[in-house]
Amino acid sequence: MIEKIDKRDRASQFRQRLARAMQDRDVSQSALARSIGVDRSTVSQLLTGAGARLPNAHVVGSCASALGVSADWLLGLSNRPESAAELLASSLTLTEAARALVDERIFEWHQEAAGYKIRYVPATLPDMLKTRAVLEWEYAPHLGRTADQAIGASADRLAWMRSAQSDYEIAMPLYELHSFAHATGYYEGLPLQVRLDQIDHLLSLCKQLYPRLRIYLYDAKRLYSAPVTIFGPLLCVFYAGSHYMAFRDRDRIEVFTLHFDRLVREAAMTARDFPTHLQQLRAEITQT
Repeated sequence: MIEKIDKRDRASQFRQRLARAMQDRDVSQSALARSIGVDRSTVSQLLTGAGARLPNAHVVGSCASALGVSADWLLGLSNRPESAAELLASSLTLTEAARALVDERIFEWHQEAAGYKIRYVPATLPDMLKTRAVLEWEYAPHLGRTADQAIGASADRLAWMRSAQSDYEIAMPLYELHSFAHATGYYEGLPLQVRLDQIDHLLSLCKQLYPRLRIYLYDAKRLYSAPVTIFGPLLCVFYAGSHYMAFRDRDRIEVFTLHFDRLVREAAMTARDFPTHLQQLRAEITQT
């Protein structure tokens, strides 16, 4: 809902914001007049005039462009002084995604969102919940001799993420856990004992951390989600393989939060059902 402002108040706010923008950027009346193609007296009138009259759209737009602010902000229609281009640049960023467990950028995002609920759709099993053996099997082929060092360096960060005052909701497709348990697809070749130990580790974490850690399984035949992490109301990050695509504007964060909420609401396995499902998978692979 747009707030209605009296014409006189809007005109007064325009004068105040114009003066503030000029002061912030150290622009004199003469310099602004030259930039927008008017007489200095016109700028003086913009700053000192009384009444409810506002300058025409051309003058407002020229002032905004010259001072690097938005016309909406000058007119009191927005509380954000940045231009549209600056708002877009700050609301959407692309960051290179390293082939690593927890790179600096991810860890910074988790620290920034400490205390907020973090919603997460991982690309595979969540790294923060994996055993060392699974991490070694997964990352050693890519990191070579540095794999052991990288896993060791990440251990403290993963531990911090698990102990941070944040609730974690994780949503995964049903087939991901089934594929892991049966060593098919991405997990082909993963030894049985490593899988059993990982399942036991997940069971232990669920027991220790529930309800701060809640894992849901959704049916990918009905629902789809790209890998995404929603850091409370602050940030939404999509994993696109070679890069992370991060949004900071509230409207998009709300859209993706609602998307995640649907994954949870229509989950085939709830967080309460998850341990039982793990035990069933464990029984299946020990009997074969």
